[in-house]
Amino acid sequence: MSTPSRIPVVIIGAGPVGVTAALLLARRGVRSLVLERHRDVYPLPRAVVVDDEVRRILQSVGVHEEFAALSRPARGLRLLDARHGVIAEFPRSSHGHHGFPQTSMFDQPELERLLREALARRPECELRGGVEVAFVTQDTDGPNGSTGPVRVAFRRDGSDEVEHVWADAVLGCDGAGSVTRDAIGGVWEDLHFEESWRVIDVRTSRQVRTWEGAEQICCPTRPATFMRVGEDRYRWEFRLDGHEPLDGPEGLERLRELVAPWVALPSDGASDDDFEVIRQAQYTFRARLADRWRRGRVFLLGDAAHLTPPFIGQGLCAGLRDAHNLTWKLARVLQQGAGDALLDTYERERKPHARHLIRVAVAVGWAMTGGQDRAAALRRAVVGTACRIPGVTAAVGRDLSPPLGSGPLVRRGPRLLGRGPAGSACPQPWVVVDGRRVRLDDVLGDSFAVLTTVPPAPQVTAVATALGARTIRVDDLGDDGTLAAWLARGRADAVLLRPDRVVLDTVPAGTGDFTDTAAWAPLLHTARRPAEGRPAPLSRSTAR
Repeated sequence: MSTPSRIPVVIIGAGPVGVTAALLLARRGVRSLVLERHRDVYPLPRAVVVDDEVRRILQSVGVHEEFAALSRPARGLRLLDARHGVIAEFPRSSHGHHGFPQTSMFDQPELERLLREALARRPECELRGGVEVAFVTQDTDGPNGSTGPVRVAFRRDGSDEVEHVWADAVLGCDGAGSVTRDAIGGVWEDLHFEESWRVIDVRTSRQVRTWEGAEQICCPTRPATFMRVGEDRYRWEFRLDGHEPLDGPEGLERLRELVAPWVALPSDGASDDDFEVIRQAQYTFRARLADRWRRGRVFLLGDAAHLTPPFIGQGLCAGLRDAHNLTWKLARVLQQGAGDALLDTYERERKPHARHLIRVAVAVGWAMTGGQDRAAALRRAVVGTACRIPGVTAAVGRDLSPPLGSGPLVRRGPRLLGRGPAGSACPQPWVVVDGRRVRLDDVLGDSFAVLTTVPPAPQVTAVATALGARTIRVDDLGDDGTLAAWLARGRADAVLLRPDRVVLDTVPAGTGDFTDTAAWAPLLHTARRPAEGRPAPLSRSTAR
């Protein structure tokens, strides 16, 4: 397919974040061109863990069943001391808030192939490999100002010719060395963690001692991470400098010493055909956040916007959350004529959330590596004592991903009513509809939705109609009581769910109306006439 002179969205980078963004846009009818410098999936393992929220995002692009077949649930995270005694254990459920195992292990190349197969089935998407993006510029001097078209210049493999394409928006999913970040003048904010680690991926049928979860060794002289990834796949991470080899006779002996707490290898330094090192790579783990995530219609997602140490397994998760948050808003702007102010909420919502999880990862890193002095030993002792308090470890695991902060698209009621569900994701239980057992999101669809325990008042119905939101009575869903209990805890008769399943606003119990429709309705107002049979645009009169 030839490159059109102008297309709605260009996505730079065909990793999991870029391809997921393209699939989410395609589900809303938005065409995209994905540009990737590699011609095929990068073959070596990188990310190995996602949480239940990300499994739910994979459900939204239709690959969750295939992903279940290639992933395995993990029991959680253990912090161990230098002698491998348990300091703390953070269990993870096999059925989390989002309806999937809270932690799933997988092989990233397999996920990328799965996503690309789904992309190939979508006529709205084109993936072009073997392409190096040279620069990105936006026409801000024209009549459209900051909403003017964006020019993406690129070269194909083996060619010096510079080609270009114009787009209504560009998503930079191009990693830590992002060309897109440079294009918008973004710079890194240093969050003060930088260490050199060796990542070793192994395939073996040998007996490996594992509790089927991740282990973090909190030892200032030799911190490490270990996890089982697949049936015969394991990963170790050790803090080593780049000059310490783990191949050759001396290197193999050093490797044997490092993995000895988990698996016994031959002690004569000889290679072992039943212990295959698939990959070993030196990484510098960093904690960084881009100072800006957007300029005009150019956006940063994933590692282009944030870098985190891997100690809580949230690197890829954060990037997929970026895609889930941005794409429905961008589609509403491009397809239905909502104002660009809606796009301002992307960075406002995602940046503090990413910062929080980076800080948690850094805290775990310091617990693992934070020195040999008395203060460091005291910190580890405090962690161990705190985690023996009933309920603490369960609470930490449950609240790893916090609710979004209050903002234009997260409306919280009066403080006297408590925090309430606004900003948090709706739980996803199994429900029964027309005699079929399905997941809740399969009933809610891709757009807005209202979940209610009472007959909706006229003003609630008017808002739902204007948004094209399905209104669903909880007692008609046949779930296990999860939804009614969740609404009762939040003192709400009903909630308005955004397309990313985050609660936008609530109907506090007994009030019959949303808390602050007038505050968010203008952001979602659509200027274009809807297709026949579809709901009318949300207007200020609807918001009263």
